[in-house]
Amino acid sequence: MPSLAPHALSVPGSGIRRIFEIAVELDDVIFLAVGEPDLPVAPHILAAAAEAWAEDRTNYAPNAGIAPLRAAIVEKLARENDMVVDLEQVWVTVGATQALHQALGLLLEPGDEVLVPDPGYTTFTMSTRLLNAETVPYQLRPENDFAPDLAELDRLVTDRTRVLIVNSPSNPLGRVFDEKQLRALLDFAKRHDLWVLSDEVYEFLTYGEKHVSIASLDDENRVFTAFSLSKTYAMTGVRVGYLVVPPGLASTMRTVQETTVSCVAMPDQFAAIAAITGDQQHVSDARQHYRANLEAACALLDERGIRYLKPKGAMYLWLDVSYASGGDVAGWAERFLLHERVAVAPGSAFGRSGEGWIRVCAAATEADLLEGLRRLPSPN
Repeated sequence: MPSLAPHALSVPGSGIRRIFEIAVELDDVIFLAVGEPDLPVAPHILAAAAEAWAEDRTNYAPNAGIAPLRAAIVEKLARENDMVVDLEQVWVTVGATQALHQALGLLLEPGDEVLVPDPGYTTFTMSTRLLNAETVPYQLRPENDFAPDLAELDRLVTDRTRVLIVNSPSNPLGRVFDEKQLRALLDFAKRHDLWVLSDEVYEFLTYGEKHVSIASLDDENRVFTAFSLSKTYAMTGVRVGYLVVPPGLASTMRTVQETTVSCVAMPDQFAAIAAITGDQQHVSDARQHYRANLEAACALLDERGIRYLKPKGAMYLWLDVSYASGGDVAGWAERFLLHERVAVAPGSAFGRSGEGWIRVCAAATEADLLEGLRRLPSPN
């Protein structure tokens, strides 16, 4: 049999998926490993999708997405993100995963380097490797409040560096970068003539911190931004996101979109219109639900003396279990699952800086979340 491409074989597997696969074979597991909203989709979104199916709106869509959806996104970007863009800059994608991969595919040649946050979302590394490029982690350390060290970033740049990935609100940290920090990152990108790829999937899940889109600060058209409806509207399986690109790329984007997915499913696009243009009360309710869960969890962790990063956004807790994990948090997470029936994501799945930490998803009932945390070993 012919051999596969080495760069495809080099794509790392997901440490989260390993935990999930073990967990689904067990009984009575508390699932806190996967970023899956525990709330239902709003009725008006379900109705829009059902209507599209009932009316047989199942034909091909334009590569970029149907015009009413793109227009709704343009209005949303101006209203919520302070981003003024043309319709041709908005491309509807199969979730933010495709948006991120497509952006990297436009920007990278084999051997190019991408600066990725560590700890950071696993797809950043997986997509880069699949494109035969290399990731260069920039560490987000507790002693620096999990913020990028700009001096370190400067030292990491080589003549092959092409892209800086920024993720705020952050998965797995729940960190939200303020305008000053984002401007500093943008200045860094300008200084080294880099593209910026911004992952803003959790834009509406912030708790006291205002979300700022880095593209709203960009005056040189060097930012690509990936958005998603998955977490905001509890539509993870619907697979609708969008990529906002600098102006002047419509022809290239159309070709790339046609080559990769042709278009996003039509009923999903009508559901997305209903989500973006409809009543947003369910978004506020979801945010309050996650916030209440996180606050209750933080109170319990304080009581137990377990070190953690208090999240300002997203739906996760970042916990230090180095007192118990013995330098192998992935193995510890498997044993914890088998013995305590609680599934958590090992921090090492998000990069080397995650060793000794775990990510706990707060998208659960408060009772399940707190019970899962009570089963953690005591640090004393």
